Amino acid sequence: MSEKNVVMQTRYHPFTASPFRKNNQYNELLPRQSLAQYVRCFWGSEPACTDMIQNRQGELVIPDTCVDIIYHIDYTENKVTGGFCGINDRSFYAVDNSVAGHVTATFAIRFYAWEAYVFAQDSFRSTANGFYEVGSRFAWLDRALRPNLLELQTLQEKVSFAERLLLEKLQNAKENKTVRYAVNTILIQKGSLDISKLAKASFVSSRQLERLFHEYVGITPKKLSNLIRYQLLWRDILYEPDFEVLNAVHQYGYTDQSHLLHAFKRFHSMDIRSAKRLAYENVANLQDILYGNIIN
Repeated sequence: MSEKNVVMQTRYHPFTASPFRKNNQYNELLPRQSLAQYVRCFWGSEPACTDMIQNRQGELVIPDTCVDIIYHIDYTENKVTGGFCGINDRSFYAVDNSVAGHVTATFAIRFYAWEAYVFAQDSFRSTANGFYEVGSRFAWLDRALRPNLLELQTLQEKVSFAERLLLEKLQNAKENKTVRYAVNTILIQKGSLDISKLAKASFVSSRQLERLFHEYVGITPKKLSNLIRYQLLWRDILYEPDFEVLNAVHQYGYTDQSHLLHAFKRFHSMDIRSAKRLAYENVANLQDILYGNIIN
């Protein structure tokens, strides 16, 4: 992959529905630079005693163009459970299933959806919007990581251990240059490139490109393009103090204002005003956010 494409991809940082949330229950740690192309972030919590089940309504999860390996660690029962969450193209609510009174923690690895196959042992076909055993796609990582999670107490310790495993795997990484080139072209074009033109630029047929995306990403190039455009729009909504819908219509190639608003609500499950209100909940200094001082 060219240096230009590497730079373009590492500048793309998708966001969650609550991107400024940071506490003992949820924190994001960025990967070291050598993994930044593949891993959006590591996330999780510090071990804590849950005296009561909180937030039974759940946390809103929006399509972030990533896939996650998520482990739930119960120190009280000395038990670790986990799963692999494929790329999502719709929002849903994730409910906390912690047992009252147990000392628990969460540890997760969030990969860019098109880079996770580098570490996987099987196809991502038909994994969209699904939750599977970690071993179904990442058996080698599950065998090496899961048995150590009870001993690794802090989130940083877990991250450091996982990074070592991923860096070792990179030495024998499998890559598909066609998929990588196509994704970077989508990023450069901000998700608004015609798929037939994308296939031509990638020197494959549209049918072949779609087959490759199903294999290595889990969705079609058209759907990924729409999700990337939505995420770029979400970033502007969050960080531009003078965000204007009409400007975004032109910038991201939507047909009109109605098209943009409908597309956003379809992916986010709420309108822009409600989405911003949720994102800014419990934020101490809004000015720091608006001027990019605490961006991940």
